[in-house]
Parts: sequence; structure tokens; C-alpha cells
Amino acid sequence: MTQEITRTEHSAPARQFTVLLSPTHRGARLARLLTTAHLSHWGLPTESAAHIVAELATNATVHGRVPGRDFRLSLTVLREALLRIEVTDARGERVPPAPRSADLPRGEAESGRGLLIVGALADRWGVDVGPAPRKTVWAELDLAP
Repeated sequence: MTQEITRTEHSAPARQFTVLLSPTHRGARLARLLTTAHLSHWGLPTESAAHIVAELATNATVHGRVPGRDFRLSLTVLREALLRIEVTDARGERVPPAPRSADLPRGEAESGRGLLIVGALADRWGVDVGPAPRKTVWAELDLAP
């Protein structure tokens, strides 16, 4: 007699949301609004994630824009303990400075603080390059206390 054991694996993320958005100010705003809506629906805190998405999506529209190419926003909750935010654009050759290596902008500069905000709010963040011509800037927020 042969006995089979069936095991269910829960390695896939329980919750995931991905959307393509136009690389415009309207697309960046929509990324923030969609993040807030999905995280609220999932019963998760929204404030830090919304700020992070706003900065990364704005960077994708300003520094990662390629005419005719959208940027991608992905939200993934892993093991109910981690929220991973990813923003992917089509400018893999324009990589932001590594975490903790960005220069502070001059006092009256109107830009240059976005990744400093991401670094202050996220538990971890970084950049993955590829496959060409893409790059993904990601940030992670720990959900467990």
C-alpha cells in the first residue's frame, strides 16, 4: 500500500497588487492613491507607504521617463510581516545613489530630498537594475511590531 502525503506550501505572497501607470504627474498621484486604497482594504497602515510611493513614483516620472513607456508599481505583503514596494521604470542607465550615499541638497534647492525621505521612512531600500532597459527602486516596511 502506497501512502501519499500532500503538503500545501504558502510560499506565494498572500497579497499582491501591480499596475502600469503613465509616467506623468497624474500617474504618480494615482500610484499614491491606489497604494492608500489597497493598503486600507488590506487593513494595513498607509501613511509611510503612501509617502514612499509618492517619492518613488515621482522619481520614475521625472528621472525614469521614456516617452511611450509606463512605470510599474507593485505592492506585496510577505508572510503578513513585510510590505515590499517596487517602482520599475525604463531608464536602467539612470541609477540613483545607493542608500546613505546621497548628498544633501543645498538649503534652498527645490528637489533632491525624495530618496532621503524614502530612507527615513523605509526599514530598507535599494535598487535592482535589469533586465535591460529597466531598473526597480524598492523599499520595505516591517509590519510586525
